[in-house]
Order: sequence, then C-alpha cells, then structure tokens
Amino acid sequence: MRVAAEAGWRLLVLAGTVWVLMRVISAVQLVVLAFVAALLITALLQPTVARLTRHGVPRGLATALTAILGFVVMGLIGWFVTWQVMENIDNLSNQVQDGIDELRKWLLNSPFHVTPKQINEIAKNLREAVGANTDQITSAGLEGVTVIVEALTGILLTMFSTLFLLYDGRRIWEWTLKLVPSAARPGVAGAGPRAWRTLTAYVRGTVIVAMIDAIFIGLGIYFLDVPMAVPLAVFIFLFAFIPLVGAVVSGALAVVVALVTQGVFTAVLTLAVVLAVQQIEGHILQPFILGRAVRVHPLAVVLSVAAGGMVAGIGGAVVAVPLVAVTNTVVGSLRSYSQDRAVRQATTATPPAQTPTEPSEAPAS
Repeated sequence: MRVAAEAGWRLLVLAGTVWVLMRVISAVQLVVLAFVAALLITALLQPTVARLTRHGVPRGLATALTAILGFVVMGLIGWFVTWQVMENIDNLSNQVQDGIDELRKWLLNSPFHVTPKQINEIAKNLREAVGANTDQITSAGLEGVTVIVEALTGILLTMFSTLFLLYDGRRIWEWTLKLVPSAARPGVAGAGPRAWRTLTAYVRGTVIVAMIDAIFIGLGIYFLDVPMAVPLAVFIFLFAFIPLVGAVVSGALAVVVALVTQGVFTAVLTLAVVLAVQQIEGHILQPFILGRAVRVHPLAVVLSVAAGGMVAGIGGAVVAVPLVAVTNTVVGSLRSYSQDRAVRQATTATPPAQTPTEPSEAPAS
C-alpha cells in the first residue's frame, strides 16, 4: 500500500506539473511558437554562419548576410504562392465547376447506383459553394486586425530571436547552463550539443526530403496538365514539415484538383505519382538522409503531431516531432551520463583488491 501511495502522489505531482506547464504555454503560445520557429530556422542557417566565419568573415556580418538571405527566400516563397493562387483562382473555379459536371456524368454511368437527383443536389451545392465563396476561401485566416497583428508579432519575434541565436547562441547556452543546479550541470552540458545536432539533422533532412517531394510530385502533376502545378508543389514542400499528416493532406489536395479539373483518369495518375514518390521518400530517402539521429517511432510521430495540433494548431503540429526527437536525445544522453557516473562512483568506492604476497623462505639455520 505504501508503494502504491508513493507512486500515486508522484504521478499526481507529475500530472499537475504538466498541466501547469501546458497552461503557461497556452497563455504565451505566440512567444513559444515564435521561439521554437527561430530555433528551427537557426538550426538550418547556423552552418552557413559557421562556414562564413571560418573563411574570415566577421561573425556579425556573417549573421546579417545569412539571416537576410534566409528571410528573403522565405518571403519570396510566400509571395510566389500567394501570387500564383490569386492569378489562377478564377480559372480554377471555372475548371472546378466544369469538373463537377464531368464527375456527375461519370457517377451516373458508374456501378455505384447513384441517382440523378442525388448527383444534381451535390453538384448544385458544390457549384454554389465554389462560386459564392471564392473570396472567403482565398482570404480565410487573413481577416481581422487581431490575426494580422498576431501574425506580424510572431514574425518579428521569430526574426529577432533568429538573429540573436545565430550571433550569440553559444553565450546564451552558457548562460542557460548557469540556471541548472551544479550537480546536474555536467550531464545537461553534454546533452545540449547532442540535442542541437539532432535538431540540425532533422531540419536539414526535412528540408531536403521536402524539396525532393515537391520537385518530383510537381513535375508529375505538371506533365499531367494539372492546373496550378507550381503552387501545389510549394504546398507539398510546406506540408512536408508536418510528418505523416502533411503528406496525406498535400497529396489529397493535388488529387482533388486533378479530379475536378482533368477527370478521373488524371486523378488516378496523380494519385499514383504521389504514392510512388512518398513511398520512395518514406522507405529510402528518410532513413538515408535523416539516419538514426532523429529516428522516432511512427506511433510517437502520430501522437505528437495530434497533441501539437490540439495545443497550438498547425504551428504545434510542425514543431511537435522535432521536439520529441530532441527530447528523446536529451533523455538518452542523461541516462548514459547517469549510468557512467554510477559506474565511476562504484569503481571509486570499491577498494583495490589486495594481492596476496607469497611467504618468504625461512632462513637456513
């Protein structure tokens, strides 16, 4: 009973701590997401700063050049996606309406026993939704002063945090170590660099895999004459940062666009292209590029993405898996340090064995 009681109150304390932590994170969600995003961007850009510094460029100048180039590239990607969507949305809307009619004809002749009344009702609802809500669809999430202010605040926080992490990351880490109790400081000091290597490997590998996905799936849907192939490829690249779920969503989006604009046959071919690229990515590219440094069980990936999405939306889903990977590395490093420390203490506490001395020969009488 006493053991059960001790385990129970410890579990309650742990649950209470987690609950308080989640409440605090929810209260400052924007700040937390901005800082985590800055960490991810820093992990991607820091090798460039280090390379420039090794070639004699002052660290401040190297940081400024790398940060400006990185933010300009990300801004251009966002502008390009928005421009392409706005340029093609009217044409896509017309093609969607034509595709609905084609889909209606196919369903009427299919073996699914769909009645014309059901088809007409569904087609009417879809046509009205696409035709009447185009503006709302394209501007969803961008309306309202509060949303704009929060977005700008998050972007500015991310930019400033990235600049300081790139320029002064080592001193920030050394200051953070001073907050750790001295007894645990050596273990944390050893776990930090390992965690950073894991995060860097994850970000680099994810960017490479996302680019490969976007290029090959984009080329496939381009040659299949699917509209908005380039914006869809960019969406595939961005959604690749949400493991498992992002690939499903972006692939489904490409298939749906192909279905309503080019018909069932093109949609099937698009699905085949998406599945082929994603299978190659999942079984060959990810193990080869990411390696063992960031290996996380698929169940942990699904649960972490779901939990991150529930806590902080899309941003939480993006940062969930790298957070789990880093946590796994830190826990493993601390466990190894504790075991090594226990072995050293046991070795120090055990006195050396006394080697028996042979009795000397008695002197001859």
